[in-house]
Amino acid sequence: MQSNLKLFYLFTIMVLLSLLSCNGGSTPADRGGDTVKLKYAENITIVKHKGYTVVSLKDPWNAGKTLHTYVLVPADETLPAQLPQGTVVRTPLRRAVITTSVHCGLVSNLGKSSSIKGICELKYINLPWIHEQYKKGNIIDCGSGLAPTLESIIEANADAIIISPFQNNGGYGRLEELKKPIVEAADYMETSALGRAEWVKFYGMLFGAEEKAKAMFNSVEANYRKLQQLAATSTIKQTVMIDKKNGSVWYVPGGHSTIGRIIADANTLYPFADNGKSGSLALPFEVVLEKAGNADVWMLRYNSPKDLTLNDLRSDYQGYTQFKAFQRHEVYGCNTGSNNFYEETPFRPDLLLRDFIIITHPDLKALGKPTYFTKIE
Repeated sequence: MQSNLKLFYLFTIMVLLSLLSCNGGSTPADRGGDTVKLKYAENITIVKHKGYTVVSLKDPWNAGKTLHTYVLVPADETLPAQLPQGTVVRTPLRRAVITTSVHCGLVSNLGKSSSIKGICELKYINLPWIHEQYKKGNIIDCGSGLAPTLESIIEANADAIIISPFQNNGGYGRLEELKKPIVEAADYMETSALGRAEWVKFYGMLFGAEEKAKAMFNSVEANYRKLQQLAATSTIKQTVMIDKKNGSVWYVPGGHSTIGRIIADANTLYPFADNGKSGSLALPFEVVLEKAGNADVWMLRYNSPKDLTLNDLRSDYQGYTQFKAFQRHEVYGCNTGSNNFYEETPFRPDLLLRDFIIITHPDLKALGKPTYFTKIE
């Protein structure tokens, strides 16, 4: 009898030790953290833990999958012994290579320009400070945004690389050999303008400007909602078409893209609103003509040393003359080579919404003139 009792107690102790061992060996990822509440962003989750923050990015092209997981750890603290799986990023970033003008503009607005040590596509960045620092040798030109030069990134001594991912990119090739964090800036695949703008909270954490990022977003949200309410009071309902042919195809924003949602929030009709994509659609000219031929307003973006004219558009492609907006001279252009459209509007969608409202609702005269778009004569 005593022998049986001893066996029972021994078994009980072994079970308890096993349970305690499992609990003690759990990774921090298994323990609860404080989830940062995001109001609009759908493709990013931020959870704060003691000593680190986990940021998970949804794969916008593959439902239910994760694009990337980052573990942000303050650079002035000892790296925790146990961390969840993910790319460790020591924050704040002090030497970053940024491959897009969009994120160069954002980091500058966060007051962290000095953290930019490398850039791509210098000729497309309309930020004087960056050009000045490049001439002084303080910023390295790392070549193409699609395929940055490895040697230049090494020269920039980057502690992280911020790059825009795209569908089926097949990885980042030689960049991955550097063993430096590659931050996949997939904010442009959000399904609303405010959703994309809310990613500023993530970038604020990366660059040590979390509180400023929160304040920026709160201001943008308030301005955006105020403009949206104003647009709803208009008695005019027009249809707008976007951009122009690029080679053999016409890239139009999907109905759930940030541009598509801004058009809807401007109380304006969009021929491709019924398309559920958050990215762009590559369409032949004939399809765009069929769907958007009767649009009242045509708003297009381009990059040119001089501003376009209607004659330039006609010479570029005779088919443009078939659009109602062209025939009515209701064409508005944004020359991204001479303004800060890409440096400002992705994270300030309130500014772009304002332009859409002014152009498509001429009865709302209190807003003044557009910031980025001008009428093409």
